[in-house]
Amino acid sequence: MTGPGPDAAGPDATGTDAAGTIAAGAGTVSAGIGGSGAVTAAAGPASAGTGATGTAAGPPLLELVGVCAGYGPIEVLHGVDLAVPAGSVVALLGPNGAGKTTTLNVCCGLHPPSAGDLRLAGRTVTGASAEALARLGVCTVPERRGIFPNLTVRENLWMMSQAQAGSRGRGLGRGRPRGSRASFAGVEEVAYARFPILGERRGQLAGTLSGGQQQMLALTRALGTSPAVLLLDELSMGLAPRVVRELYEIVGRLAADGMSILIVEQFARTVLPIADRVAVMLHGRIVDAGAPSEVEANLSAAYLGA
Repeated sequence: MTGPGPDAAGPDATGTDAAGTIAAGAGTVSAGIGGSGAVTAAAGPASAGTGATGTAAGPPLLELVGVCAGYGPIEVLHGVDLAVPAGSVVALLGPNGAGKTTTLNVCCGLHPPSAGDLRLAGRTVTGASAEALARLGVCTVPERRGIFPNLTVRENLWMMSQAQAGSRGRGLGRGRPRGSRASFAGVEEVAYARFPILGERRGQLAGTLSGGQQQMLALTRALGTSPAVLLLDELSMGLAPRVVRELYEIVGRLAADGMSILIVEQFARTVLPIADRVAVMLHGRIVDAGAPSEVEANLSAAYLGA
């Protein structure tokens, strides 16, 4: 594969053919995504959003309501209620096998629920495909990072810029319209400003980067789509504490800029400093939820069964 050249950026053209939009906070869905992953607006008023981390002020940007999900005859999630208010960081904590990753997969459309609803901005999008939800502004950084190991850092960023340029539909109203063509030079500039080490390693194969640098690249690729909802699965896994702090500082700034973020974490202490709300999952159920200060005292009992 030929890597991007200095003139890889194309003309800056704005597309107008939206595949699907959700107006954040307004609770409206405009569906135009065909196929089996069609997004359908639920009839009736938007939910008030008073789930595990919801408030009565308005519908959360992302919400699970009574969700059950599993694999074949084995049910993993049992009536999960979880809400991510706009512009907040919600941490979903729990030990291995609690059902956290399955919950995240429901949120991004990779695993359809067997019961219950997935909602964006108060409207039901249950059954939407991962592609449809991505077009609506839901982006995931998976546990295994999802980078191209045999491409250089710069080529990974170039691939991301092309995906962004080719994406149709705007989503939840953040940043650059999804139909517009991203400037590759601009993508590089933002990426290297956020993570200078990536600039120093731009010609290095992504698979040879350290774990922390790979996670930085994965996060940069996700942010290149200007998501409104960012889903992070075990961001700290296998990383040095210093790198984890750096990554979570970035995450905190993203939320301050208005992004809604759901973080799945096993190691609670790493994410509590930036979380606005915390939900603790055990055996596929939310067993505790609230502000970090309220939940922290009960974490040992939740993890150890004390």
